[in-house]
Amino acid sequence: MFLAAAATGGGSSTSMIILLLVFFVLMWFFMIRPEKKKQKKIEAMRNALSVGDEVVTIGGIMGTIVHVTEDDITIETGEDKVRVQLKKWAIGTNVRAETAEAKEKEKK
Repeated sequence: MFLAAAATGGGSSTSMIILLLVFFVLMWFFMIRPEKKKQKKIEAMRNALSVGDEVVTIGGIMGTIVHVTEDDITIETGEDKVRVQLKKWAIGTNVRAETAEAKEKEKK
């Protein structure tokens, strides 16, 4: 098909445009779409944080949530009961939620 279009000379630009479009659609489907799904899942996790959840920040600090506001949370770390105020976007994982998901997957 491509050889025949190249031989005539008129269809080569059209076939090249179609090939580029197919490439960009495949790139979106395999690279960008999964990343957006992952971002939505992380955002939902951060919005569902509540007092008592055990979390790990993106910097590796582990603690238990003691106060939650719209944009901020306060966590308590260690046995010294040190309280650290953080933005919600700084939370990397919710340990309790991940543990519950792992137990559900084991049951199936």
